[in-house]
Amino acid sequence: MRNETGGRLQVVCGPMFAGKSEELLRRVRRARLAGLAVEVVNHSLDERHGAGQVASHAGGRIASRAVPDVAALRDLLTGRDPDLLAIDEAQFFGADLVPTVGDLVAEGMTVVVAGLCVTYDGRPFEPLPALMALAEDVVKLTAVCAVCGRDAAFHQRVEEDDDEDALVPSVTAIGGTETYQARCRRHLRLGA
Repeated sequence: MRNETGGRLQVVCGPMFAGKSEELLRRVRRARLAGLAVEVVNHSLDERHGAGQVASHAGGRIASRAVPDVAALRDLLTGRDPDLLAIDEAQFFGADLVPTVGDLVAEGMTVVVAGLCVTYDGRPFEPLPALMALAEDVVKLTAVCAVCGRDAAFHQRVEEDDDEDALVPSVTAIGGTETYQARCRRHLRLGA
């Protein structure tokens, strides 16, 4: 049952390892307990945990539909009328996600979007900053810095350097703890 007064946009964001997908899964489980019709979507680029599921680093999993772009997302929703649309890894959908989500919310749907709001080199990662600006609710999570244990609002690509046994930027785009580390501002090494 759609909200008669209009939908809501909820954004869950932060760096890698902050618990974004876990929070998305929690919201999906609650909506289902409330008897709402829920559609869970993730980007087809993210196959780290297998196709057709959203999974958190903490081990939570839920079935999803993987789509490659915003046009496929719109096609998926044709003829469906979910009360809640949950989108994981929203950063991979690009700027076209912003007007699409805006349209869905205007139609009365609640949309929960989870994704990275910062790139591995400390820059804003669209479309999350734009979605944050338009959202009724924003939860910005932090991870734990891999160096000092403080709150980490960033993450960076890293790999073992055989010569120096040091962490250096890597060219791998999608990965987990083998490729990225959470970092506080003090330990984020830009251009290292």
